[in-house]
Amino acid sequence: MAKRHRLIKATPEAVWEILADGERYADWVVGTARSEPVRGTWPEVGAAIAYEVRLGPLRLHNETVVRRCVPGRELELEAKAGPLGTARIALDVRSWGDDTLVVVDEHPLRGAGGMIHNVGVEALIQLRHREMLRRLEEVCEEARRPAAADGRSGQAGGSPAPAGA
Repeated sequence: MAKRHRLIKATPEAVWEILADGERYADWVVGTARSEPVRGTWPEVGAAIAYEVRLGPLRLHNETVVRRCVPGRELELEAKAGPLGTARIALDVRSWGDDTLVVVDEHPLRGAGGMIHNVGVEALIQLRHREMLRRLEEVCEEARRPAAADGRSGQAGGSPAPAGA
């Protein structure tokens, strides 16, 4: 079972806001080119996100379904991987002082993935989790920055508001 954690310099609420946004899934999940909610209201139990994985010219379309959710704290997903079956991915969001400790735990759940799961596959999953948690931290940091810091003023076109407006 691949389990990894990362301390993110953001509040648990800020981290959860990213996890709870089905349209942001592709921003932090490694291997996902784009995502969009397709069923239910993410991250309610039973809600699903469709996503695309790109491997060169190959495009694979799969979906991830919410199997368990404790808002603000726990999100358990079943990610479909085509002929490999499915994987259980559990994300645990814990307050850690002023920061947030995020723990991710993944293992094959159904299908062929369980039969080929071994130490080598486990090592690859660990590398994927390291990058996934790094991306999640980056997305949380970007969401935390004031709009003016990245050149946006909050208005369409990015032009500053006229004086006295």
